[in-house]
Amino acid sequence: MPMTLTRIVVDRSHRQARADLANRPGMHKTLMRLLAHPTGSTPRKTGGLLFRLEPGLDPVLLVQTADTPDLTGLPGGYGTTDTRDLTSMLTALTSGLPVRYRITAAPTAYRSTGAPPDPLTGRRPRGKITSLQGQDAQAWWQRHATTAGLHLAGPTETLRSPFPSPERPAPFYKLTQFDGTATITDPALLAAALREGIGKGKAYGAGLLTLAPA
Repeated sequence: MPMTLTRIVVDRSHRQARADLANRPGMHKTLMRLLAHPTGSTPRKTGGLLFRLEPGLDPVLLVQTADTPDLTGLPGGYGTTDTRDLTSMLTALTSGLPVRYRITAAPTAYRSTGAPPDPLTGRRPRGKITSLQGQDAQAWWQRHATTAGLHLAGPTETLRSPFPSPERPAPFYKLTQFDGTATITDPALLAAALREGIGKGKAYGAGLLTLAPA
């Protein structure tokens, strides 16, 4: 199954681009236009759309899709684009290979609200979904990296996402960027994590894992 990564250098002078940079749901809506054949009840998932806003002064978007994106779907003048096929990267994944990684994720957990158990089942409600920070976020990433076929090596650098909080009410996710080095332990699990993304908030710019040689 093919997979591509498109780098978009966003033009801040473009009206729609400025609006998208200030609003994650709006950016998601714009990027969905890159899917050549959106199908099913979950077109983002079917089309393999994941995206991330890179940190820095100049806004750069990384957009991953299952097929070659339809770049004509972007508004004219939105930014300059460069697309590359990731097939060779996927086939090169091997156990024991050291890599550098980056992911902007939405670390979350369900926290108890103190509600009493259900009188029929005796089970307590699942609780309220809560964004994690600090050591809790680090522990979240450690667990998810392990299940994604990575063994983290050394300290992990973290950076709060450059995205502002959306104007619309919850649900939304606070994003944290994780950078570091790791060793591949399971290429099949890692390939699946690369394709599907990790964690919640994928429509808000979370979940895209990228790799580079260590």
